[in-house]
Amino acid sequence: MSETPPNTLQYRFDGPEDAPVLILGPSLGTTWHMWDRQVPELTRQWRVFRFDLPGHGGAPAHPAGSVGELTGRLLATLEGLGVQRFGYAGCALGGAVGIELALRHPERLASLALLAASPRFGTADEFRRRGVIVRTNGLDPIARSAPERWFTGGFAAAQPAITEWAVQMVRTTDPGCYIAACEALASFDARAGLGSVGVPTLVLVGSEDQVTGPAEARTLVAGIPDARLAVVPGASHLVPVEQPAAVTDLLVRHFSTAWQPAYDTATGQTALPAAMVQPVLAAPPQPAPVAEIAPAVPAQGTHAASDPYDTGLKVRREVLGDAHVDRILAEADDFSGDFQELVTRYAWGEVWDRPGLDRRTRSCVTLTALVAGGHLDDLAFHTRAALRNGLTPDEIREVLLQAAVYCGIPAANAAFRVAQRVVREETTPQE
Repeated sequence: MSETPPNTLQYRFDGPEDAPVLILGPSLGTTWHMWDRQVPELTRQWRVFRFDLPGHGGAPAHPAGSVGELTGRLLATLEGLGVQRFGYAGCALGGAVGIELALRHPERLASLALLAASPRFGTADEFRRRGVIVRTNGLDPIARSAPERWFTGGFAAAQPAITEWAVQMVRTTDPGCYIAACEALASFDARAGLGSVGVPTLVLVGSEDQVTGPAEARTLVAGIPDARLAVVPGASHLVPVEQPAAVTDLLVRHFSTAWQPAYDTATGQTALPAAMVQPVLAAPPQPAPVAEIAPAVPAQGTHAASDPYDTGLKVRREVLGDAHVDRILAEADDFSGDFQELVTRYAWGEVWDRPGLDRRTRSCVTLTALVAGGHLDDLAFHTRAALRNGLTPDEIREVLLQAAVYCGIPAANAAFRVAQRVVREETTPQE
C-alpha cells in the first residue's frame, strides 16, 4: 500500500466488490484487527471496510485533534474510492465518528450501530490528564492497564494471548496521535443533537463495561429516535473481541433488517415505509430500561454570541479544567462575581485567545510571572494548565530555572516545591 495522504486514513476492504459497503470503526488504542472475528460472517452480505486511526496499527502519524476531523478524513478516503453510501458500526471513539456522521452527513449513512459508545465520553479533564501521562511517561502505563479497562477479569485470565495482544497494540501506537485522540474525546459532546439522528440505530454495550457502560448506552437510546438497545452479558469495553459471536449476530440482524434505503429525489420517498426499516434485537428479552436522559446544554445566559465572555469561558475550561473552573464559579457570590466575569472576559476571552502566542508559550510566560510575584496558589493550578497545554515536566523545570536567575533563588525555591508536587500528582499513572 502506498503512503497514506495526511487527509485520509489507512484502510482495507474485505468481501465481494459488488456488495453494499459496511464500515467498521475502531476504538482508541486498537487497530482494525479488533474486528477480525466479525469479518468472515459480515462479508457474506457486505463489502467490509475497516480503517485505522492515525498512528495506530502502523498508520502514518498525522494527528487528528477532533472527532469532526477524523470523520472528515474518513469521508475523504471514501470519496477517493467512490463510496457514497454505507452502513457504519463503530466502537467507542469509532462510535463517536458514527454519531458525527449521523449528525453532519446523514445522506451518506444507511444504518448505524454504536458499540461501547456515549454522547460524551467521561469528562474533558479525564482525557486531558491521560494525555499528560502519555506525554510524560509514554504509552507503557496506558498499555499495561488496557486489559482491565477492555476485558472482564475472567476473560483476561483465560485468554493471555489476547490480553498480550491488547497490550502490544496500545504500546505500538504513536504517542502524539494517541494524545490527539484523547483531545478529540475530551472535546466531543453530542448530547444536544441526538434527537436529530434519523437513521436506524442499534446501541450495543457489554453488561460489565466500566468505561462506557449500560448507563451511557441508555442515554443514547433515550436521545436517538427509535434506537434499540442490546446488552451483551459477560462482556466489557471491547465487546467485539470478548463476545465475538454475540456481537456478530447482533450486527448481522441489525444491518440485514435496518438498512435504510436511499432517498429518491424524484418521488420524494424512500423505497420502503419507515415501519419496515426498524432494527431487530438479538439480545435475550430484558426488562425495559429506565432511560437516563442527558441534561440539556446550559443556556449561554445574557452574553451575546460575540461577547468575549463566551470565548473566555471555553478557553478557561480548556486550559484550567472543568473541575477547577466549576469550583471557582460556584464560590463566586454577589461580592466576587463581577471580578470572575472580568477575569473570564478579558484575561481568558481576549488575552489568552489572541493568536500571537500559542498556549504553550503563554503558559511559560504565566509561570514566570507567578514565580516573580510569589503567587504560589495560582502557580499550582497553572502548572497543571501548562501540562495540559503540552509542556513536559522537563520544560517546566527549565522555565523555573530561568525564573530563578531573574526572579531570585528564594522565589524559585518555593516555586519548585509547588511545581514538583503538582507534576507528581498529574503524571503518576493511576492504578
